[in-house]
Amino acid sequence: MVRYVRDVASGAPNVVPDSVGSGATARSTVRKCKVADGAVNRVLIAADKFKGSLTAVQVAERVTAGLRKAAPGVSVEALPVADGGDGTVAAAVAGGFERRELEVTGPVGAPVTAAYALRGDTAVVEMAEASGLAHLPDGVFAPLTATTYGSGELLRAALDAGARTIVFGVGGSATTDGGAGMLAALGARFLDADGEPVAPGGGPLRDLASADLSGLDPRFADVDLVLASDVDNPLTGPKGAPAVYGPQKGASEEDVATLDAALAHFAEVLAEAIGPKATELALQPGAGAAGGIGYGALVGLGARFRPGIEVMLDVLGFAPALDRADLVITGEGSLDFQTLHGKAPAGVAAAARKAGKPVVAVCGRLAIDESALHGAGIERAYALAALEPDPAKSMSQAGPLLEQAAEQLGRDYLS
Repeated sequence: MVRYVRDVASGAPNVVPDSVGSGATARSTVRKCKVADGAVNRVLIAADKFKGSLTAVQVAERVTAGLRKAAPGVSVEALPVADGGDGTVAAAVAGGFERRELEVTGPVGAPVTAAYALRGDTAVVEMAEASGLAHLPDGVFAPLTATTYGSGELLRAALDAGARTIVFGVGGSATTDGGAGMLAALGARFLDADGEPVAPGGGPLRDLASADLSGLDPRFADVDLVLASDVDNPLTGPKGAPAVYGPQKGASEEDVATLDAALAHFAEVLAEAIGPKATELALQPGAGAAGGIGYGALVGLGARFRPGIEVMLDVLGFAPALDRADLVITGEGSLDFQTLHGKAPAGVAAAARKAGKPVVAVCGRLAIDESALHGAGIERAYALAALEPDPAKSMSQAGPLLEQAAEQLGRDYLS
């Protein structure tokens, strides 16, 4: 059995190849992590999901199984992690939060079942649970009309449950509506020239004539709403939400232009309603997060940003778990240059390095060299691609392959 962290706040397959993707064995000396008094090594597994193949919980289970083949007596503590994107609620539940499900409005208006996590007066809400790409029927994009209304319903449910701190993970969205749908679900009114509510989605915001935020749920004044995100894009412009992320959600060049103009108009109308703050916040780094839901949360709900992995490590109780560990194992599906910029393994490694704890990683594929890996605070990485070069087979057989890689890791570090 894997021991999960739940007490919060109180041919060896090497993976640092000589050339990226080669699967060759690294020349560096393997560090043995022996406890000085000869006691069993204490290992902390703090890895994210392998997207498309294994959840973070499954990663922890497979790594544990592999380690125990090499060192049967090893003490393992598992802390599945996430960086605010999809899988954030699952990581919170694995860390001891209660999973709460409800029916909300999906990105194209059809009802979907979504969940948030709650412990005490702290909630973890993941917008992808309500407004994510996974909820698009048959995977058909709706770049102009997808709405964040369901994300607002999730936030309201967390308030109703007594949450005073809400960690809002924004990532994996199907939407580019500037958070208008979310705000509407929480009491805001967005009307066209005829005094009728504008249609859902980012495109119809071009018809917005007036905005009224006075009906927003007043409980947000007493809630710490933390946006867990590392996105630093503004709302609009060349680096804005439509231009950078719209194409990933099916937006054509014409759609991108429509959305950019509509969101700029949205900010102008909000400025007429609440003053120049609305214009200033549209330029703030992070306003463009998740199709502009960052902007909606900033302008209407008084949210603040924190790096996703940083806030999740705090919420999950990483610091006390780290204190108990002699070796930390992190990882995700692809270790690449994006990993180095705010992804979960980089955050785990940075925290462990400050504490003087060695870190190794597991991954599906390794796309950075040894120098970059070491620069991130990771001694070594074990890639499934070194065992199975075929990407499709590597993903379909990820569980057994990860267990095999973890067994080799255990022989290198624990035996």
